[in-house]
Amino acid sequence: MKTYKLTVFEPNGEKLVDEAFEAKDDIEAKQLGEKMLSEKGALEKTHRCTSPSGKLLLFHP
Repeated sequence: MKTYKLTVFEPNGEKLVDEAFEAKDDIEAKQLGEKMLSEKGALEKTHRCTSPSGKLLLFHP
């Protein structure tokens, strides 16, 4: 399992979510990240999900 990072921001730069989670690969991490965003009502907020190597899996400005 690899550790991925999900971060959600307010327009003023305040972090609303800053969580690490585990997934077996980038595909699973993207699915889990989208699920977490949906559960938190943050799909339309500025967010990013990154892989352990720094690859950007999800991004919404």
